[in-house]
Amino acid sequence: MSKKVLIIEDDESISELLTIHLKDMDCQTESEKDGKIGYETASTGDFDLIILDINLPHKDGLDICRDLRANKINTPILMLTARSEEIDKILGLETGADDYLTKPFSVREFTARVKAIFRRIEMLKTPSDDAEEIIAKGNIEIDQKKRKVLKSGERVDLTPKEYDLLNLLAKNPGRSYTRERLLSLIWGYEFSGYEHTVNSHINRLRAKIEDDLNQPTYILTTWGVGYRFSDEIN
Repeated sequence: MSKKVLIIEDDESISELLTIHLKDMDCQTESEKDGKIGYETASTGDFDLIILDINLPHKDGLDICRDLRANKINTPILMLTARSEEIDKILGLETGADDYLTKPFSVREFTARVKAIFRRIEMLKTPSDDAEEIIAKGNIEIDQKKRKVLKSGERVDLTPKEYDLLNLLAKNPGRSYTRERLLSLIWGYEFSGYEHTVNSHINRLRAKIEDDLNQPTYILTTWGVGYRFSDEIN
């Protein structure tokens, strides 16, 4: 089944190039040049991937990404930026983007990143046969086949990365993961120096599943190492 991709990019030549190569990958595409209109289109949630430029008229890509995540639109986002400063890449990831590309980039790199996102989506939709379908810990339930999380019976809306982090940690209670290891396992790339991205995602995840952020019950900090899921919860 073909994927639906929204391109929010004000440079028509780049947008047209991306459209050509996405169609070669059997994707349906829709394009917007204006940030505000692009945000409204993305807010429908009717896409498998959003390709989002940072520098846009009327609403920039970081604000679009941040507002989409705040409004529980969890579509994967590949962010494009002409900026080379690491802080811009870090901000993109911390606002909820799944990956980024710095302009200029090669078509080969672009298609590889898109395919990697699609592969992760399909892999995570289809857990292995021996995986537990439901992980129940305290008042949290994780349905791995449906990628759905409940807290006290109420659905918790998580971004793809927030879900992946929670699922990985909950499947391995008591095991501590460094931030570098989580970046590699969840983002799929070696984002050297971007460990604070993990902190931001963990903080947002805790805000959604913990009753008391000052004394978390589920996701614990292993000082000097990283994070772990409590192994004292039944």
